[in-house]
Amino acid sequence: MIRSTTIATLAAGGLAFLAGCQTVPPAPERTVRDHLAAVGRELPPARGQLPLLGAESQPSDYVRFALLKHPAVFAAYSEWRAAVESIAPARALPDPQITFQADIAGTVTSLMPGVLFDLMVPGKRAAMAREATAGSEVAYREYVGTVVRTAADVRKAWIELAFIEGTIRLREASLTALGQSADIAAAEYSTGRGVTTLEGQIQTAGEADRIRSEIATLADRFHAARVQFKSALGLAPADPDPFWPRFPLAPTVLLPEEELWRRVQASNPDLAKLRAMVEMAVADEEVARQSRVPDFSAGLMADVRQTPWLWRPTATVTLPVWRGKIAGQIAAARARREASAANVDAERLTMAAELARVLYMVREADRMITFIDATALPNIERTVASAEAAIQSGMGGTGMIPEARLMAATRRIERLNALRERELAVTGLLLMTTEIATGAGSLLPETALSTRQ
Repeated sequence: MIRSTTIATLAAGGLAFLAGCQTVPPAPERTVRDHLAAVGRELPPARGQLPLLGAESQPSDYVRFALLKHPAVFAAYSEWRAAVESIAPARALPDPQITFQADIAGTVTSLMPGVLFDLMVPGKRAAMAREATAGSEVAYREYVGTVVRTAADVRKAWIELAFIEGTIRLREASLTALGQSADIAAAEYSTGRGVTTLEGQIQTAGEADRIRSEIATLADRFHAARVQFKSALGLAPADPDPFWPRFPLAPTVLLPEEELWRRVQASNPDLAKLRAMVEMAVADEEVARQSRVPDFSAGLMADVRQTPWLWRPTATVTLPVWRGKIAGQIAAARARREASAANVDAERLTMAAELARVLYMVREADRMITFIDATALPNIERTVASAEAAIQSGMGGTGMIPEARLMAATRRIERLNALRERELAVTGLLLMTTEIATGAGSLLPETALSTRQ
């Protein structure tokens, strides 16, 4: 009875010891975990209050609201967290095994409990840990990409709102100008003065009806744009409306092309992700090379039926004799590494072409805006001034003034549309870096993980 109690106690103590075995994570893993925890303290369910959106809110406040609220950001963070949590199992030893053996010949002649450990050389476990760590960096870069895309969606939705709102105001001004022109034409026609015809009045009325229809269409588009803006913020259509932004749609100042290209290469999320995949492929190749090293297992059993106890040590070793299989694993890993490196070069070429395309769109819009501001609108203003001078001298009628104002409203709509296209192109340019997420704060710990440039 004493011996059985002793065995049970030793077994329980051994199990408790094995269950409590923990290893101290290496420094790179601790750094990754620290930054993961820092981001996790900002996101749900641990996040604090969402930024209050009001009349004093800046664009960065709306961006941060979206990053804290949008489920896509939290989903990407959870994927990153899962990758980080996979590092510890990758570097850990296999679980020990409790073994049991008995010899029975009519009665139990031997009873041999024991424990078996699978041993792996440190180099192999270190290589597997590096591969898992590189995989967590890939997941982190995907998280960064999600943050940047969410911020870009907020900016695009805001640009659409500002454009539609401004267009509606200009169309209403055009409708007012048409009304004035129609009133003047009707007065001149009824008195027999001027050169206005009934056909001209009908055309003016038809143009007014067309603009009213366009305003109604813009109102529907404005409603859809508000729903889109709420969605970009992470709000459902049934959620209370946020304070709608009132930022003026103005051209964004851009850095020189050389500086933009430098920043794209340094912080583009897609490039960073591909570089992280190169690091993971390098670690994967090292894991494949380590498959040439044998693995061991060691155990100890005790025959508790014997007096004194009979101890039976056991040991096994793997024999990596299938050289063709090992060579294939190494060759496949090397090919994946080479493919990852080539993908980085290909993405860099794509980024260069995209940068040139976006800058062309920006410059094209700038030329249109400059033409309207420097030529078209001043010409219309001079036309209005000439018409007013002709009226004062009795040499002209008043019908030209509303028509000129209608032309000016049309030109301003063209300018607003060019500005919209420019800012959408700038959004695409900012999307190529992490700078668009100006409200991210600690949600983008860029120093968390190192990326080879």
